[in-house]
Amino acid sequence: MSEQDFREETPEMEEKKVETGEVEDTNKDDEYEKVCFVCRRPERTAGKMIELPNNICVCSDCMQKSFDAMSNGQVDLSQLMNMPGVQIFNMADMEQQIPKRQKIKKKKEGEERKPLVDIRNLPAPHKIKASLDEYVVGQEHAKKAMSVAVYNHYKRVATDTMDDIEIEKSNMLMIGPTGSGKTYLVKTLARLLDVPLAITDATSLTEAGYIGDDIESVVSKLLAAAENDVEKAEQGIIFIDEIDKIAKKKNTNQRDVSGESVQQGMLKLLEGSDVEVPVGANSKNAMVPLTTVNTRNILFICGGAFPDLENIIKERLTKQSSIGFGADLKDKYDKDKTILGKVTTEDLRNFGMIPEFLGRLPIVFTLQGLNEEMLVQILKEPKNAILKQYQKLLALDEVKLDFADEALSAIAKKAMEKDTGARALRAIIEEFMLDIMYEIPKDDSIGQVTITEAYINNTGGPIITLRGQEVNRIGNGA
Repeated sequence: MSEQDFREETPEMEEKKVETGEVEDTNKDDEYEKVCFVCRRPERTAGKMIELPNNICVCSDCMQKSFDAMSNGQVDLSQLMNMPGVQIFNMADMEQQIPKRQKIKKKKEGEERKPLVDIRNLPAPHKIKASLDEYVVGQEHAKKAMSVAVYNHYKRVATDTMDDIEIEKSNMLMIGPTGSGKTYLVKTLARLLDVPLAITDATSLTEAGYIGDDIESVVSKLLAAAENDVEKAEQGIIFIDEIDKIAKKKNTNQRDVSGESVQQGMLKLLEGSDVEVPVGANSKNAMVPLTTVNTRNILFICGGAFPDLENIIKERLTKQSSIGFGADLKDKYDKDKTILGKVTTEDLRNFGMIPEFLGRLPIVFTLQGLNEEMLVQILKEPKNAILKQYQKLLALDEVKLDFADEALSAIAKKAMEKDTGARALRAIIEEFMLDIMYEIPKDDSIGQVTITEAYINNTGGPIITLRGQEVNRIGNGA
């Protein structure tokens, strides 16, 4: 295309070229800050960038250092070019650009900071709990405690520093057996409030300088969930699962790099401070840009199963009156399903959590272990219940799926034996639905399948209803 033709191009023609992919749309990149190719610092930290060919940006400091090295160096570049086997650095080879996940969104000048959750539209605690009720069965106390804590937190974020009274953060600690719904509660809550959520695991965290994830990586994951928008990330929620795995190790002479030291390192995050976090990576290194995130308005929710915590609570309760006619029997609390509800800070300290860490998690609540009745409710009542998922899958093949009440009770009994909470339900259903999901697409005449108790207990088969007639097929498969 000649220069004259280029001048005569209309805006409509340019827009069409962007749509067809002939020309790259540069407007999308305007939302992100430029990052120095050498030192990986963003523009607001390093200053104005110098643009080089192939969309490479270098800060003035790195450019000056490069010039100084070339002018003060003892190597004659003209002689170096003629040496066999030596290749001079070519700018065309620098095609590898900084990936989009490592670019930081710009702060627009003159734009006021807007809270993610508007205080006028913030749902009241009873409405938050009602929304959680649609997805989570039972756990009434946990849902109530979480609704109030989140409501107060986002009121605090929205008002920020309106007056002299500063409201403290309401970080939470959830304690409950595996499969009781800790992670599911947090996921549902973040979806209802439409705020960035990062779910991370404490098992991989180690002290700085050791193999594993740095403590700041939990904030880095939230930044990624907020599409690298720092202001959005500073009002999000971080859920740290398996928090009991960073308890202080007992009777060890080795350095505890993944226990007490991680708790110490997390203190500044929980309370609120400016931390430098890597963008798009789990650990800091020379090839990853860093940005500063303030954790003052980030809500931290920690959760863990805390195995053997029941024994610590029982030991404390039986010690209180261990002699005389009024003494408690040692096995009094052995079958107490609500034993976790009696937990105190002293019990958690005996478990291995340091007092400074617990002091930054003011709201502590427990989740109950699931009983047989609750498991049956989980199977059929929530909006996205497991049975509804399978009914939808078979409905796509124009087959109706029904479950007898006795079959649901049989599934719940098997799940109780596995002792892994609601997670056991999916494993059991997957097992007996395998043959049905395999056989049904073969036969277009099948109109309905009814799962019976006999099929669950491997003493019979499901009831297959053909389109127009009914056949009871006996056996362990469809």
